[in-house]
Amino acid sequence: MMLAAARKDALLERLRRDGRLVVKDVALELGLSEDSIRRDLRELDAAGLAVRVYGGALPASPAVADYGARGTVARSSKSRVAAAALDLIEPGATVLLDGGTTTLALVEALPRSFAGTVITHSPTIAAALLHHEAEVIVIGGRVFKHSAVACGSAAVEAAQRISADIFFLGVTGVHPAAGFTTGDADEAAMKRVLAERAAETYVLASEEKLGAASRFGILPLDAVAGVVADLEPDTPLSVDLEAAGARMRYVGRSAVGRGGSHGRVSDQL
Repeated sequence: MMLAAARKDALLERLRRDGRLVVKDVALELGLSEDSIRRDLRELDAAGLAVRVYGGALPASPAVADYGARGTVARSSKSRVAAAALDLIEPGATVLLDGGTTTLALVEALPRSFAGTVITHSPTIAAALLHHEAEVIVIGGRVFKHSAVACGSAAVEAAQRISADIFFLGVTGVHPAAGFTTGDADEAAMKRVLAERAAETYVLASEEKLGAASRFGILPLDAVAGVVADLEPDTPLSVDLEAAGARMRYVGRSAVGRGGSHGRVSDQL
């Protein structure tokens, strides 16, 4: 009999290798009962190492740690994504910014001379813009301290009164099967409302979010204008994401343009 620790290691290795796990297939492969696999997955889920879904599991995103801890994760990758995302911002545009450390990297890369308008529900993002020329509008509400953003009914009501040219959406997971996900239901709902208020929505996807999933769905992959991703094109994951409907903009490499949902026009960031 395979010991529990060895079973869990085998399950995690399959999640890393394949990006998903089907209980009945793994049980057959390892010669174990499906109940044993389900029990192991429940424990891995509770430990934050996997996300259980119907029939199996997905890799858990490391981006669900608290705000302070996330600031130390994949910093160079976030900087690359932020630099690429700048090319999407037109002079004088009204930009809607989500909270999170990748969006903060975008603010740090934004020239202080940018003279457009920035709207955000994150006090951290607003404070980082104090020395920029841009007009800053803050959406208020109950502060969800884990991500340093306003959520709840007051924030939703305020968000429904604004509109923007472009929204940069922060997520904790980008997965071919799960789509765009995050770790809190209220935060996921707020992100959906914000996406409705912009002409275009782009997801900021640093390396730790790619191929991973969190508990609560935000939007399907084909519901946004593009994904600014720190990922090589023509990898198994990039192929799977595009096949699932994602319009990818690969950082510093070939990218899908801003032509909307029809076609896959390539350009260079």
